[in-house]
Amino acid sequence: MAAVTVRLPDGSTKEFDLGTTALEFAQSIGPRLAKAAVAATFDGVPVDLSRPLPDGAEVTVVTATTPLGREVLRHSTAHVLAQAVLRLWPGAHFAIGPVIEDGFYYDFELPGGAHFTDEDLERITAAMREIMAEDQPFVRHEHSIDEGLELFGDQPFKREIIEAVGAGQDEVDAASEGAGEHGVSTYWNSPAFTDLCRGPHVPSTSKLGHFALMRVAGAYWRGDEKRQQLQRIYGTAWESEDALAEHLHRLEEAEKRDHRKLGVELDLFSFPQQMGGGLAVWHPKGGIVRTVMEDYSRQRHRDGGYEFVFTPHLANAHLFETSGHLDFYRDGMYPPMEMDNGTYYPKPMNCPMHCLIFDSRQRSYRELPLRLFELGTVYRYERAGTLHGMMRIRGFTQDDSHIYCTEDQLVDEIASLLDFVISVLRAFGFTEFTANLSTKDPEKYVGSDEIWEQSTDALRRALELHGLPFAIKEGDAAFYGPKIDIDVKDAIGRTWQLSTIQCDFNHPERFGLEYVGADNARHRPIMLHRALFGSIERFFAILVEHYAGALPTWLAPEQVRILGVRDDHHGYAEHVAEALRAEGIRVDVDPATEPLNPRIRRAKMLKIPYVLVVGDEDVAGGTVGVNRRGSERPERGVALAEFTRALLAEVADRGLPESTGDLDDGDEGPTAGR
Repeated sequence: MAAVTVRLPDGSTKEFDLGTTALEFAQSIGPRLAKAAVAATFDGVPVDLSRPLPDGAEVTVVTATTPLGREVLRHSTAHVLAQAVLRLWPGAHFAIGPVIEDGFYYDFELPGGAHFTDEDLERITAAMREIMAEDQPFVRHEHSIDEGLELFGDQPFKREIIEAVGAGQDEVDAASEGAGEHGVSTYWNSPAFTDLCRGPHVPSTSKLGHFALMRVAGAYWRGDEKRQQLQRIYGTAWESEDALAEHLHRLEEAEKRDHRKLGVELDLFSFPQQMGGGLAVWHPKGGIVRTVMEDYSRQRHRDGGYEFVFTPHLANAHLFETSGHLDFYRDGMYPPMEMDNGTYYPKPMNCPMHCLIFDSRQRSYRELPLRLFELGTVYRYERAGTLHGMMRIRGFTQDDSHIYCTEDQLVDEIASLLDFVISVLRAFGFTEFTANLSTKDPEKYVGSDEIWEQSTDALRRALELHGLPFAIKEGDAAFYGPKIDIDVKDAIGRTWQLSTIQCDFNHPERFGLEYVGADNARHRPIMLHRALFGSIERFFAILVEHYAGALPTWLAPEQVRILGVRDDHHGYAEHVAEALRAEGIRVDVDPATEPLNPRIRRAKMLKIPYVLVVGDEDVAGGTVGVNRRGSERPERGVALAEFTRALLAEVADRGLPESTGDLDDGDEGPTAGR
């Protein structure tokens, strides 16, 4: 009998009968693996477990607990969602149902322009569970374009996708297109339901079940405001009930920590309607936090050998033509302003202006690396539907640095930047880091392939030299060069992309930048782009959510609040406040115009790190009662000098919270201090 030989992930080989499926391959390794399997890969390409093994391929089994396995679970659950909706609403049209981070969605057009309600989600969930209990197999079929059009004759969105596949258009939604080498592919759950899809899927609907439908939203077909408005159902699916419960708990925590809600409750910032969408104003308390953040950043950059520069908020269009931004980022820029001496744009980036500073006079190799730093405000037009508090905003400030160096300095400079970035992020309380190396987008780049290879290799060598774990993100680089993105994990396990280091041979070329080398010849510098916070606004929002608003004492807008037990203690409370202010502590006094307990509760709601209560014994002994945020018991009779020394030490070394864990009702969040 004919046989095939496949390679296992450990490099060994194994022989099987021709026609052996991926599931049978898993069974040959062990019954536990076969039970956990949801798909397989052949030479890295995901496939169904029913696919026969190809000769010579490397075969891996995909289990439900892996990222790819979860994608398969979620995409399969999205199909069941679509089947349930069409079962409950005969005549409904279904569009696309891709996997997204931690979940999936599916878009529908209901008969008669109907809309889903929250009660409908319960009905749909019940119908999905019925389908899962029916143990319907997912069976793959291949079709020509004409066959596909006939099969989905009453589904206009599917027909549009198939027509686009037939026309060879690239913009088709990859999650739902089902494009094959000669046509399209579909999956049949039952004779009554077929969906257009590339796959793979779990073997049958009974492999699913740990899911929740989250919410309903509106969405335009193809994201085009001129097209049909559809109804979108969001859901999540996991490999077990425990994993699902953990995810739902994280969502509850995230809702409590939402910086938009906390920004209002803590009086940090607002988005006045009169200003327009995506434009924030910082209130005094938020302004204090921002000032402390920026002052710390300035000090670290000063210590790191950076030179401070300042550039205007707008510039002539010629500048952005030279930099390439008008070619590649015009849609994200605000409209031009026509003036009598030319066309001007609000700046979307600071880098072109920094190039002009470098080019303002002749440079010597002795000046390199030249590190320029600016807290520069930039403006980008974000679509209204993408705005998200301080996370996605139209006017924001970058802690922007551009380093000009020689080729010999490049790898060491990048490795040094990695040290710098991580040490600053640690100071703000982040401890878990990963990196992504983004490579050239073949459709959107400037410069030669040789320059790109050289730049990418320099970043890779710097990462290896530093020892920071990293993954490759193919085609995710900016148009002018590859980049390293640093991700951090927050208190509830979410990952945020923060700092960026980009290697750029192209801007120096486009601006004609030169320096005089030791050989007295002219040479082209290499440019590194580096945003550490990313933007002040977004980093601030991440900090607020990471700490659930209970910022570390060194960052807190109000570090100490003093409460006199009675009116006659107010003078001593003011004396304590003045002594602390003299040491640079941010302190306020809440007069005894109401009982003590409501004032204590108010201070806790504002997440103030220290609440000092002073009474008769404190007045007599020069002491304070210390209520530390998160502490179960106050400390009585603490000498003012002793408290001041401990507080100043905590602020000086940026004492970070002992915990950034879950918030229960009534909990004041992470504790600050030691």
